[in-house]
Amino acid sequence: MKKRTIRIMLLVAVVSLGFFSCKRSSSKNTSRATGWRIDGKDGGFEANTKYKDQETAPGLVFVEGGTFTMGKTQDDPMHDWNNTPNQQHVQSFYMDETEVTNLMYTEYLYWTKNVFSPEDPNYRNIYTGVLPDTLVWRNRLGFNETMTTNYLRHPGYAEYPVVGVNWIQAVQFCQWRTDRVNEAVLEREGYIAKGVKTDSTDATSTFSTEAYLTSPNETYGGKIDEYKGRIAEKSKRKSKKKSDDDAADGEEEEASNVYAKRTSGVILPEYRLPTEAEWEYAAKGLDGLREYNNVRGRKKYPWKGEFTRSGNRKRRGDQLANFKNGKGDYGGIAGWSDDGADITARVKSYPPNDFGLYDMAGNVAEWVADVYRPMVDDEASDFNYYRGNVYMKNKINQEGKAEIVKADDIKYDTISNGRIMARNLPGQLAQVPVDENETYLRVNFDKSDNRNYRDGDVASSRFYDLFNEDEDGGENSKKRMYNAPKHKVSSDSSGMVRQYDKSEERTTLIDDNVRVYKGGSWKDRAYWIDPAQRRAFPEYMATSYIGFRCAMSRVGSKAQGKKRPRK
Repeated sequence: MKKRTIRIMLLVAVVSLGFFSCKRSSSKNTSRATGWRIDGKDGGFEANTKYKDQETAPGLVFVEGGTFTMGKTQDDPMHDWNNTPNQQHVQSFYMDETEVTNLMYTEYLYWTKNVFSPEDPNYRNIYTGVLPDTLVWRNRLGFNETMTTNYLRHPGYAEYPVVGVNWIQAVQFCQWRTDRVNEAVLEREGYIAKGVKTDSTDATSTFSTEAYLTSPNETYGGKIDEYKGRIAEKSKRKSKKKSDDDAADGEEEEASNVYAKRTSGVILPEYRLPTEAEWEYAAKGLDGLREYNNVRGRKKYPWKGEFTRSGNRKRRGDQLANFKNGKGDYGGIAGWSDDGADITARVKSYPPNDFGLYDMAGNVAEWVADVYRPMVDDEASDFNYYRGNVYMKNKINQEGKAEIVKADDIKYDTISNGRIMARNLPGQLAQVPVDENETYLRVNFDKSDNRNYRDGDVASSRFYDLFNEDEDGGENSKKRMYNAPKHKVSSDSSGMVRQYDKSEERTTLIDDNVRVYKGGSWKDRAYWIDPAQRRAFPEYMATSYIGFRCAMSRVGSKAQGKKRPRK
């Protein structure tokens, strides 16, 4: 009996030891690779094991990715082969609930003017470069001066979509928004002190997300120590409690914890323009992606049904989007309007689609990120399709560190219409194209600029030798399929110098600087509000009917919350 009791006790001890061993090895703070702690408490490796899900950034809604038929399968009277149907898959992402409004853009203008004063000769072209072109409202035979002078800034139009913004300006707005949002997040989480985002409004001490992640000690023009938040103060208090022998270790802990890193999970991905595939996928909505006919590409509008008027009992007969109803009819009869607007309409004036996105048809057409080509090359890619990749890397200085743009290092571009725009801003990382160090022995890319990949090279056409050459046809010139005019615009002390390409051998207006825009606008007939329709416009030009909205990639799981894929 005594031996049996001893055996039972030994068995319980073994089971308990096994239980606690399993519990320890399965702890989130313990590495499953080595068994070492990974919470940084021992001064070792630190990982964010408590990360749950990406937060939804300001203004965005979640769009769960999936497969869909990209391209148009109906209403193609021109048979122009512009967007033939093809099956594509996009990852989950986030997209602006509405188009970027005048109020949102004037906030950007206020910040830019406040930080880079146009009265300072060093920064004059920064502010003028981001101003929308308000003259897009003018018409030779129409009276639209009220919109020219009021549309952008008058509070009556505050919640209307911004127009007159070219593609380059839209991209720069996304970059600015990324930095302002992440600056607010860092303040909220205690990595920087309260009020920093308003106090540090100086051209020499601006915040850049990528610069912060790469060289945090150089953020705010090297003044980051003045703006450290409660996390830094907490680290200081911890270090004071340590003995004199451990003081050095305490200082190391403080230095490693006062800055947020990519591994912290706090920094949000960048705001950007959506790709054409993302925009079209989001516009079609879940209703169109799940029904059998629509999975085959038969969906016509962002809402359910084949008509532009609502079949809902309460709103029966109401138009579901803001578009041109017919010749000379932009809004219907007074007192009984078809769509409630003649030009643009206030955002959220019409019901959202299944993803919760407003005005994915009508109101304004929208810039997307892609370079335009008549065909979508689904043979080369059917996952996150995007034409426009130009791969860059951080510029490394003589000290072996990433170079931060200084106030006297700003680079300007004179675009084709003569507007001068800043290529980079103080506080940002200096960028250069990738070179053979990154491309050597790779199979997925072999150069920096991939905008014309499989399009105009030897592999693209058996008539390659017949293509026109760039410039003057010298030894270093390259043949190209799309030989659009090459106008040269520069500026000197005498003013703007314009040299127009008057060659009679040009056969197209398509080049690597022509971008896709999607959706119909207040100025378009219903034909164009089909999400599959696509058009193109030079990236440096703006109109009264093209706006934009931002998107953001999702990191981590495909679905939000604890939803898991079915096996």
